[in-house]
Amino acid sequence: MIVYFSGTGNSRYAAALLADRLGDDLLDAGVWIKEKKRADLTSDKPWVFVGPTYAWQLPRVFSDFIRGGLFAGNQEAYFVMTCGEDIGNPEKELSALCRVKGFTFRGVLEVVMPENYITLFSAPDKEEAARIVASARPGLEEGAKKIAAGEDFPERSIGFVDKLKSTLVNEMFYPMFVKSKAFCVTKDCNGCGLCEKLCPLNNIELEGKEPLWGDRCTQCMACICGCPKEAIEYGRRSKGKPRYQCPEYQG
Repeated sequence: MIVYFSGTGNSRYAAALLADRLGDDLLDAGVWIKEKKRADLTSDKPWVFVGPTYAWQLPRVFSDFIRGGLFAGNQEAYFVMTCGEDIGNPEKELSALCRVKGFTFRGVLEVVMPENYITLFSAPDKEEAARIVASARPGLEEGAKKIAAGEDFPERSIGFVDKLKSTLVNEMFYPMFVKSKAFCVTKDCNGCGLCEKLCPLNNIELEGKEPLWGDRCTQCMACICGCPKEAIEYGRRSKGKPRYQCPEYQG
C-alpha cells in the first residue's frame, strides 16, 4: 500500500505514479490526520510511505501518524521523500521508526521536485516546475521497479553536512521556523474557506469569513499555495513569490 502525506501535491504526485506502476492502493494520510483517525491498515504488499522533506527529515506529523498506527500484513517498508534540493540523512531516523514498528527498512528514495516552501524560499514558475517534475519521473520509475522486484533502494552517499542537516539543523528548525503567527490575508480574500478545508491539522478557523490561524501549524504550505485568490501571505516573506501546486498525476 502507498501511504502519502502532501501539502502542495509533490508527494501526492510521486505516490500516484508509484501506485499506478505497482498496481497498488493509494491512501492519503492527510485525510486521516485531519479527521484524527488512527491508522488501522492491512496490506499484502510492502508499505511505501511517501512524504515531503521538512528540514531534512520526514515531517513529524507524518512520522507520528506512522508511529501511532497499526500496519498489518506485509512488514517491509520503503520510504520516498520529495524535496527541493536534497533529503540530507534521514536514514537513521527512518531505521529507528521501522524498528519501533517491526518493519524491515528497505531504504529511502530521494526525489527532487519543485520547491514549495515559500515562507523561506521561492517556488519556480510553471514552466520550470513542469521541467523539474518531468525530470523526477525516471527516478520514480526506477524506484517502482526496485519495489516490484523486492530489492532495497540503492544506498546513498552521505557526508558530514548531510548528517548535520538531519540532526542539529532539524532540531533547531521546528522551534525557530514552524510557526503560524505571520500568516494573514489580504483584501483579496473572499472568505471561501478553502484554506480551512485544506489544513491537515485543523489549524485554521473562519471567524465570520476571515481565516484565523492557531498554534498547530506544520508549515505544509497547503493554505498559502492552495488559496485560489493568492490572498494569503506569510508576513513579508511570501510577497511577490509564485504560489506552487503540483499538477495531478496523469499517467
